[in-house]
Amino acid sequence: MVVSYKHEPFTDFTNPENHQQYKDALSRIRRVDLGKEYPLVIGGKRIYTDDKLESYNPSNISQLIGRVSKAKKEHVDQAMDAAYEAFKTWREWTAEERAGVLFKTAAIVRRRKHEFSAMMSYEAGKPWGQSDADTAEAIDFLEYYGRQMIELGKGKKINERSFEDNSYFYQPIGPGVTIPPWNFAFAIVCGTTVGPIVAGNPVLLKPSENTPVIAYKLIEVLEEAGLPKGVINFLPGDPGEIGDYLVDHPRTHFINFTGSRDTGTRIIERAAVVQEGQNFLKRVVAEMGGKDTIIVDDDADLDLAAESIANSAFAFQGQKCSACSRAIIHEDVYDEVLKKTVAYAEKMTVGDVATEDYFLGGVINQKQFDKIKNYIEIGKKEGELVFGGDPDDSKGYYIYPTIFGNVDPEATIMQEEIFGPVVGFAKAKNFDALLEIANNTNYGLTGAVISNNRAHLNKARYAFHVGNLYFNRGCTAAIVGYHPFGGFKMSGTNAKAGGPDYLLNFLEAKTVSEIL
Repeated sequence: MVVSYKHEPFTDFTNPENHQQYKDALSRIRRVDLGKEYPLVIGGKRIYTDDKLESYNPSNISQLIGRVSKAKKEHVDQAMDAAYEAFKTWREWTAEERAGVLFKTAAIVRRRKHEFSAMMSYEAGKPWGQSDADTAEAIDFLEYYGRQMIELGKGKKINERSFEDNSYFYQPIGPGVTIPPWNFAFAIVCGTTVGPIVAGNPVLLKPSENTPVIAYKLIEVLEEAGLPKGVINFLPGDPGEIGDYLVDHPRTHFINFTGSRDTGTRIIERAAVVQEGQNFLKRVVAEMGGKDTIIVDDDADLDLAAESIANSAFAFQGQKCSACSRAIIHEDVYDEVLKKTVAYAEKMTVGDVATEDYFLGGVINQKQFDKIKNYIEIGKKEGELVFGGDPDDSKGYYIYPTIFGNVDPEATIMQEEIFGPVVGFAKAKNFDALLEIANNTNYGLTGAVISNNRAHLNKARYAFHVGNLYFNRGCTAAIVGYHPFGGFKMSGTNAKAGGPDYLLNFLEAKTVSEIL
């Protein structure tokens, strides 16, 4: 019997025992795992190539995490063959049997939780609490999607007349491609992969070139849990070489993507083209980022507001599509909220999170460091630099918490996604003006309102145009099954990952009617 779903609890690192266990996990990885070589996985076979991706610790840029074989186009074709072969039998497994593989995987990850989290501290520069939450979310996806598939496996009740027997059920659509990001290097990799898989579809997984090692760890645990060969195929590589090829492939039934707006819209456009030999329409699930706002009303808990802004803006170096990058404050409380937010930022520590539990580590790579640094320079021209603004890449890609005040809502740093620990403050004279500013971007992913005015909260419920809206808390930290995640406008297709409708993206409904 499958018990009711509850999300995986987070680790309390103020507990000395938990703190030491994480340190031990970091030490084991340093001794045993760092510098290893990792293969492609196609049809269960390990394939090593001469061309390698090299993964480094962004908080200690001289530290090699691993070398990972790079796939070429011929490997994509081989993986597609393996996926189609596996599809013949995997699609025939019952929903309960496929869910069972996910439940076993969740149990393995739960027993080795700190191992997976610690690897993210090394490879993604992810602080301890953020890594722990990432691993917990991966477990949640495994547990939740397994249960959702069991329910969908029962089909739906439909009407029938006295002379007929009607049924309505779901079946998998076929092999597809998953292209996850580096920022949730285990959770999103896991969720975007096992969702299609539990629905009966083999997957070609192309992980981010920034975090391929932790993605390989997912392959290992899925295999250990009994996933048949060919149902998951591991294809790290250069996006410029195999990205379009994976999307364009005439045998690709779906593309499950999380990443930038530019790449997402490119995928949607290319997937719409029917290739020679293709006799179906490709489906695209795309989550494409955000420019997220926290509104602070004049009647609000200002300490809560400042804490919510600081944690949402700076946790994991602001490298979340849900991160708060805009704080829109009622003019009557603006100065106090800004002052309190700076006080929170001043307490935040920065360093190599693979050695100690710092609040921020390094941003993911040199390209992101340079991009964020450039936005900070733009911000100095567009607003008042209140705190931070002094990047340092001498040992790691460190961007310190940065706050700009009195920024025009139409300014570049208030409109473009920065994906770093930078937040801009603007003020407005009333709640309607606060809402108008909050809605003035091309994105619509997350947002939050800090207010004790029930009428204003009720208005925001429908007028604040985002897919995930939070009242009196920060705008990050969605929980699978509790806060299904996905945005409006240019934030993506609103697929609502971790929600009751998500698996329907990878299933097709069938009606069968028999005359009695």
